[in-house]
Amino acid sequence: MPDVRVINLTKKFGEITALDKINLHIHDQEYFSLLGPSGCGKTTLLRLIAGLIEPNSGEIYIGEKRVDNVPPEDRDIGFVFQTFALFPHMTVWENVLYGPRVKNFDLKEAETIGDEVLELVKLHERLEAFPNELSGGMMQRIAVARALAAGAKTLLLDEPLGQLDAKVRNEIRYEIRKMAKDLNLTAIHVTHDQAEAMSISDRIAVMKKGKIVQIGSPQELYLHPNSLFVAHFIGESNFLEGSVLQAANGELKLELRGGVKIDAIGDCVGKGDRAVLAIRPELFTVEVGAHKGKNTLKGKIEKVTFEGTFIRYVIRLENKDAVVVIKPSLAETWMNIGTEVTLSFDIEKAHVFAYPATGLTEETAVS
Repeated sequence: MPDVRVINLTKKFGEITALDKINLHIHDQEYFSLLGPSGCGKTTLLRLIAGLIEPNSGEIYIGEKRVDNVPPEDRDIGFVFQTFALFPHMTVWENVLYGPRVKNFDLKEAETIGDEVLELVKLHERLEAFPNELSGGMMQRIAVARALAAGAKTLLLDEPLGQLDAKVRNEIRYEIRKMAKDLNLTAIHVTHDQAEAMSISDRIAVMKKGKIVQIGSPQELYLHPNSLFVAHFIGESNFLEGSVLQAANGELKLELRGGVKIDAIGDCVGKGDRAVLAIRPELFTVEVGAHKGKNTLKGKIEKVTFEGTFIRYVIRLENKDAVVVIKPSLAETWMNIGTEVTLSFDIEKAHVFAYPATGLTEETAVS
């Protein structure tokens, strides 16, 4: 099955630049996600690869074939829309066989393919049903089956689970990945849901304002974000502002607001620079009471929220900054609002970024 490459791809709508010189290589048989907030350009990129719109400049390759001037029906792709896009007047069987018939497949061959893909999506018993007689999850499976029956080698999915409720969405996303892997397809999945992308992707491209800001495995993006935006958008981070008192060989001494001194590791800032320290909520160690020690932050619990598998604490630090701390709900003795605590963290797991010229709020904005 083919890999997909885009080179210096640009798309404008009037004065708006939706995509700005995008370069991307999606590997053969990879399940790849385009992730970002609404309006970042991820659906535009998918539609360009599909041939539904034309680029202003740049090149698109599927396998070794350049396709930016090739019509969609000749790209060997299957496109699954958020709205399912099934023909309401056709049965399940007719919807699935639509692609093979349009492509003039032999009738027997088309029926064999239809049988195989319906067996794959576990809906062989609903051949005579119409779309309005199916659940949302079933309709999405039929949409995938129709794309596969048409001989797709590359599967493009545009927010394919957005119309489903949370429980069904969690089930279907793994089924779609399994189908793609079982059939050795190259899959490109567009979503704004970070949990969805993290759970099913081999790699993810995080997008912001028409650009790709980082590409990596889910683990790489979570553990090693390359920017404040990725640290904020992938998972959750606490941001503490400060300045660099000392910098030598990647070892830093930061002064946070309120005069708190913290050791850190990083090479993107120098002495005298403003900096932002990013710490994941689950990385804090919490001790009740005031404790002295290196890299400690003192504060008071301001809010406690039970969220099923974990407890979320909002802690107001002595310098008036607020941080979020997450702890497992079953393994933890609950702490009450008003409890004084001391926080500490492993400096090797925290990240230091230069303070952005546009400001922290603008840099981490997702709209």
